[in-house]
Amino acid sequence: MMKNLFILIVLFCSPYLATAQMPEIESYKIAYLTQKLELSTEEARIFWPIYNGFQKEQSALRDERRQKMISFRKITEIDELSDIEIQTLIANELSFKQRDLNLERKYYAQLKANLPIKIIGKYYRAQETFKKELLNRYRRQPN
Repeated sequence: MMKNLFILIVLFCSPYLATAQMPEIESYKIAYLTQKLELSTEEARIFWPIYNGFQKEQSALRDERRQKMISFRKITEIDELSDIEIQTLIANELSFKQRDLNLERKYYAQLKANLPIKIIGKYYRAQETFKKELLNRYRRQPN
């Protein structure tokens, strides 16, 4: 059973692997989600393409945001900006957040239409616990 699940994961993740050279964190996340979700072969066949689509669109949105450098983190002195520039920064930031939320709602609807709600709940919980796990893992690394 685990062998079949592993094969399915590799098959559904391989397009992403080939195009993006998945970094170590994403590999770790996939292993983490696989463990926490305990998907059947059929559930995995449904889940991973939806997950990969979400990751691909979310990554493109984040890349766009980085390319436009629309972030208060990039601004050293707010007082040097005009009111219009500040308003534009805020409006752009809100726009990206809304688009990110829209993506999440889109893919939640896809998951909800195809999988039991308990699996989706496990997925959302695993997303949150993964962030904590990653932070803990980072903290344990020697500087």
